Amino acid sequence: MTEPSERCRVFRQLHQAGCFVMPNPWDLGSARQLVQLGFPALATTSSGFAWSLGRPDNSVSLAEALAHLRSIAHGVPVPVNADFEGGFATAPAEVGVNVAAATATGIAGLSIEDSTGDVSTPLYDLALAVERIQAARRAIDDSGTGILLTGRSEGFLVGRPDLDETIRRLTAYAEAGADCLYAPGIRTRAEIGAVVKAVAPKPVNVLVGSDFTTVTELALAGVRRISVGGALARAAWTGFLQAAKEIAEQGTFTGLARSVPFADINRSFTATSK
Repeated sequence: MTEPSERCRVFRQLHQAGCFVMPNPWDLGSARQLVQLGFPALATTSSGFAWSLGRPDNSVSLAEALAHLRSIAHGVPVPVNADFEGGFATAPAEVGVNVAAATATGIAGLSIEDSTGDVSTPLYDLALAVERIQAARRAIDDSGTGILLTGRSEGFLVGRPDLDETIRRLTAYAEAGADCLYAPGIRTRAEIGAVVKAVAPKPVNVLVGSDFTTVTELALAGVRRISVGGALARAAWTGFLQAAKEIAEQGTFTGLARSVPFADINRSFTATSK
């Protein structure tokens, strides 16, 4: 297993050129399977992890999130980026304290969102959002870990799909110390291209949760990093629910016949469990 400092170095190097896919496992088993498929880095998913605990997204405690990050980061040999939600706090000082705790888990990257969870005011005031990024930046710098900081603007996910405002926020987060910029929910070539151009030369992450694009298309658009959020977890839940509903409603088991054989899955964990 490589040291956390080496994984931080590798993670930063991945952001310097080209385009890479950073899929999102929801537990250690799914993380190890993704590593076996050859992905160079992984990212946690707040929704996928919460669902695995039987809860909705954004209902996991800080302590649970930190334990989850530690499990994934120490369980795979590749860099792991933390979906750290909104920093598990509102006040910048508290965000800084929580980010400092996250830097000790072995992660190579961490993202901070600007969504509030309040439907009436879904985004933090820009000045406060910038202070939160600055606090995260200071905490990472003080840790000496070299962890890569991603600034996220959630407007397109929370009912505020304003491209100009999203760019204004991402540009401010870049100036506040974010190493990578991320606006989950942008989908069109024009939106993606505008964000890439606005924050250049800093790298941009694009969320892909359906088949609206390809890796090649995003690479040509100048995107550096691609993640899938909770989409792989949704795909797993889809297979589970389809098979279970068939049993419950029809009393048949055809969905189980399409499953990956037991021996194949079991064999794939033999080496990684040692």
